Amino acid sequence: MNGVDASSSSPASAFYAQAGAVTRMARWGLGASQRFWPALAVRAATRLFCTPLPPRRLQRHQWPQAGWRRVHWPFEDGSLVVYIPEAGDAQAPAVLLAHGWGGHAGQMLPLAARLAAAGMAPVLLDLPAHGRSTGRTSNLPQFGRAIGYAAARLEAERGAALRAVLAHSLGANAAAWAAARGLPTGRLVLLAPPASPRDYTRYFAQAFALSERTRAGLQDVVEGREGVLMSQFEPRAVGPRVAQPTLVVHDRDDRVNAFADGLAFAGAIAGARMHETRGLGHRRMLRDGPVLEAVVRFVAAV
Repeated sequence: MNGVDASSSSPASAFYAQAGAVTRMARWGLGASQRFWPALAVRAATRLFCTPLPPRRLQRHQWPQAGWRRVHWPFEDGSLVVYIPEAGDAQAPAVLLAHGWGGHAGQMLPLAARLAAAGMAPVLLDLPAHGRSTGRTSNLPQFGRAIGYAAARLEAERGAALRAVLAHSLGANAAAWAAARGLPTGRLVLLAPPASPRDYTRYFAQAFALSERTRAGLQDVVEGREGVLMSQFEPRAVGPRVAQPTLVVHDRDDRVNAFADGLAFAGAIAGARMHETRGLGHRRMLRDGPVLEAVVRFVAAV
């Protein structure tokens, strides 16, 4: 993810910057480990890097409640939670919506409501270690696998591919990667996607005063564990393999993922449309009327 400094580059680093004594203690502990036990520093930094913030227990009141049926699907070593409208039309075109890092399915409710009003069947996904899905840690490759699995399972249960997959922030990066690997969906909407997970490790390192050796070790651990390089999620690697009609929505004032990140995806995906906004920042687009209308028009287009 891109940004100006460690405090504005991502939701996680913004949280760290506001955490005061907790951040200072973590910085001190990681700093001491780097000097006296470098391998421990890498393990601790990796654990923290893969831990979503803010804690999901603080967001429970925002999760989908009345009007939604909660379903648990086995996934890897735990389970995913999806939300399906209780009064939905089983024959309506299905649309999968996924949030970003540190987010939850409830953030996608305004968009889900517009899609339902347009005659579609929105399905909300809590990604691993977020919302009511299980797990304490996650990462971008797992996000991609979860989106791919959810889309494939919905296709199998409904007997038809999804009308669209819509995803925000890191979820958008994961959805683009999944689309490049054969995601069963007719259309793709990327809301404020980040262009470089490697850059995010650098901002994380700045937030915790990590040495380049520790940062590189963190990256090696994540890549080795997941069996995929961070560079494989970048627009130049993903874009040429995305076949679906794609809409990219990005705000020029986004301080989490730079506007240039959205442009990079729009430029790398053949025929992609770019919808530019101003003054919405990173998350307000998820409830902005004109943005929601533009997304619904794109999804509903024949």
